[in-house]
Amino acid sequence: MATVRHGKKACTVNPLKMSQPVGGALAFMGLASTMPILHGSQGCTAFGMVLFVRHFKESIPLQTTAMSEVATVLGGFDNIEQAVMNIYTKSRPEIIGMCSTGLTETKGDDVEGYLTLTRKRHPELADTSLIYVSTPDFKGAFQDGWAATVKRILEVLVEPAAPVKEPRKVAVLPGCHLTVADIEELRETLEDFGLDPVFVPDLSGSLDGHVPEDFSPTTIGGTTRADIRALGSAGLVLALGEQMRPAAEWLGKHIDAPVRVFDRLLGLGVNDAFMALLAEYSGQPVPLKYRRQRSQLVDAMLDGHFYTGGSRLAIGAEPDLLHSVAHFLSELGFEIAAAVTTTDSPLLANLPCAEVLIGDLEDLEAQAKDCDLLITHAHGRQMAARLHLPFLRMGLPIFDRLGAAHRLAVGYRGSRDLIFEVANLLIANGHEPEPDEWRQTHAPEASAAVAIA
Repeated sequence: MATVRHGKKACTVNPLKMSQPVGGALAFMGLASTMPILHGSQGCTAFGMVLFVRHFKESIPLQTTAMSEVATVLGGFDNIEQAVMNIYTKSRPEIIGMCSTGLTETKGDDVEGYLTLTRKRHPELADTSLIYVSTPDFKGAFQDGWAATVKRILEVLVEPAAPVKEPRKVAVLPGCHLTVADIEELRETLEDFGLDPVFVPDLSGSLDGHVPEDFSPTTIGGTTRADIRALGSAGLVLALGEQMRPAAEWLGKHIDAPVRVFDRLLGLGVNDAFMALLAEYSGQPVPLKYRRQRSQLVDAMLDGHFYTGGSRLAIGAEPDLLHSVAHFLSELGFEIAAAVTTTDSPLLANLPCAEVLIGDLEDLEAQAKDCDLLITHAHGRQMAARLHLPFLRMGLPIFDRLGAAHRLAVGYRGSRDLIFEVANLLIANGHEPEPDEWRQTHAPEASAAVAIA
């Protein structure tokens, strides 16, 4: 059991967390033919767009209501109406997803009322879904915004339970800590059991780095509105990450389907449980290729534990990613010496460490001095250089390396690959004794052995 402590500093130094609106906007990007909007100043949207462009290395559809000082004080209806109609006229998206910011939340705009009035004044919007999510950036963090947005998408779009169920259809709600490669791996796994997964949202369709045949001002892939509406016939709801539990429980109740939540899919035991569930639900045996992958993971754990056992880890990440990585590496023999996260979560108390701090990267640096490995996103690179620690980039953003979206860290294969990556970092940064050092350290013992002989 870990003690959860909140930082009490007057300001954040070298921030670890990103805000709710950024997480909400990313969730909307996993839907097809969608335009996300941040209801706030132009700077709020510019920050999010730059962050996503640097991480994904792709063009990002993201608009703003461009609130000025005067508009903020008087109310944002005119800005919202103008933004919605400009997007509709130029892009014709199926979905317009709007996230609030700290600016408009502090003012207290009645955005739902504004959108209702906009619909009345513009009947041509009848076939466009307008989804608003409250995501104030003065509380919570990235994964809170993602979770709230996914739940709101389901509340607005999913129709009630269908009279005839399709047992093969599975609604899958992935957390924001899963990459494009993770989602692709999970889709392939479910399809290998004969299931038909529908991911909400699905970044593997929109931000997987493919080159589209034609330009689109909206998202160029992802889950379609029709597929989300048809989830009422799904026979099972799978949530991947504790952050998705509220959305999964709402959906399961709404469509009358059982719900299963996996707080992580990194490691041996949790993937065994995942495979057992899929085999039981589908009525099919586990395919041989996953038995082979499991055997490879066991062998990798055996090979890697010589380097990971007894090592000390410093990690800073969103709660679900922190939980997943910390538990898996502790199973490999790591001591979780420093753990810092961004927001509250039920998972934090169960972390395999003495204390977890809700703080920033300055707090992590203060605790990481005697560690052997540092794991956080790319903003930890200067810290790693100052502390002379091997550095593994995980999370978002990763802007100084290519292929961040394609790193696999779920399933047997993802678990195996992470073992190799971590162990190789420790090997590359290990210190082997030179002959002079060895003689200085072992000369007395060697001399005594010769004398006895």
